[in-house]
Amino acid sequence: MKRFALGFGLLTLLLLNVAAATPQKISDEAAVRATVTDYIEGYYTSDASRMEKSLHPHYLKHTISGSDGQLRMTEKTGLQMVQDVRSVGPTNLSEKKEQITVLDIAGDMASAKLVTAHWVDYMTLSKWNGEWKIVSVVLREND
Repeated sequence: MKRFALGFGLLTLLLLNVAAATPQKISDEAAVRATVTDYIEGYYTSDASRMEKSLHPHYLKHTISGSDGQLRMTEKTGLQMVQDVRSVGPTNLSEKKEQITVLDIAGDMASAKLVTAHWVDYMTLSKWNGEWKIVSVVLREND
């Protein structure tokens, strides 16, 4: 009987802990998804302020392009990204396609994948002053 009571007590504590943690994880997942959405929608619509609010102050993007024998890598800072969005103008929205997947959340860090018609982004995010921000992106252009 003592084993049953102990097992039941431990199971109850475990379930309460899982139930208590779930709303925060769901909230964080929604916030990460919203940050990535701000990033890509800012790009599509040429809304530099929307793009900028998604970026961490130390944001850095690496773009990988080319074929296996001729791979190239370029870098862009957050400031360069925002300037590009301001200067280029909106994209052709008929080509707009995006799929956002939150891959993992661990405390104040997260990773996400953004698939568009022309590239795939792998993102690292951090909770900065209570808000999720994109710290780094590795982009691979589709061939």
